[in-house]
Amino acid sequence: MTDAVRERYDRFAREEAPGRSALYEEWAAGVAADSEVRAVLARIPDTRRQPPLVFAVTRMLGAPLEGFEKWRAFLLAHSDEIVAECSARRVQTNEPLRLAPLLPVLSEIDGPIALLELGASGGLCLYPDRYSYRFVDTDGTLRAALDPDGGPSEVVLTSEVRGPMPPVRMPRIVWRAGIDLDPLDAGDPRDRAWLQGLVWPGETGREARIAAALDIVAADPPRMVRGDAGAEVAALAASAPPDATLVITTPGVLAHIPWASRHALIAQLQQLPARWITIDTPTLHDVWHPPVDADTWPGFVVAIDGKVRAAADPLGRWWEWRAGSPENRP
Repeated sequence: MTDAVRERYDRFAREEAPGRSALYEEWAAGVAADSEVRAVLARIPDTRRQPPLVFAVTRMLGAPLEGFEKWRAFLLAHSDEIVAECSARRVQTNEPLRLAPLLPVLSEIDGPIALLELGASGGLCLYPDRYSYRFVDTDGTLRAALDPDGGPSEVVLTSEVRGPMPPVRMPRIVWRAGIDLDPLDAGDPRDRAWLQGLVWPGETGREARIAAALDIVAADPPRMVRGDAGAEVAALAASAPPDATLVITTPGVLAHIPWASRHALIAQLQQLPARWITIDTPTLHDVWHPPVDADTWPGFVVAIDGKVRAAADPLGRWWEWRAGSPENRP
């Protein structure tokens, strides 16, 4: 079993961490070469043993952001607690910057909007109306700025726009709710530490952005339901205000649902009296209109009701509007 740990962490050190987090690269390479550390990690269930999850758990519990030897000492000293916490946790990345490529799609929908997110984690993507947006060219030149009605937000989402930019406006959200297998409380110190610990060291600005977004969510918490999206979405959707347009979003969650259940959920969403906005890899499902060529498509696909609108970075760092091309017009 420790061989599987070595292979996973060696691959992470070679292929995933470089260019994104030098510290995680060092930690993963250290794990791959250390039999005593691998023996501890082998006690964690295979589905809870991935490097970003293990590293985030150790940080949440107090591991210093220092070299491998310091991290190793912490892991060995707290092994039982780390194994238990990893066994109960799952990666719940909650990146509000994902809202940047979704904003032009939300701008197509007349308000008021009732916003429901599946896989909501801590709910940070339920507040598109509370954040400021700065859309820039590839050289960093500002193309458009948008702030909430009350003025600039503590959370500023800066995203690169490639090619033409459609009109954007601040959505009017009157109701917000989320479903998650393990919803997080933005006001709980341990849950906050968990979400901030999921940010890799070296990802400049992300941890501060998430901390500021958590403050916004904690001040006005959404309705959060614990459970499976397929089992809970119809009832929760029915509780939305009848005079608002229900918009269901699935940014990043569908990849964690097995194929058959994923398509059953998509079919369910398509039957509800709601608009459905998603950002997914091209091969994740087959409901794109028009079909997407995964071999040539850059990044993820942003769509509304299956209709393709944009290509985008999965975390929202850049996006390219595609709805103006003849094959993608509604």
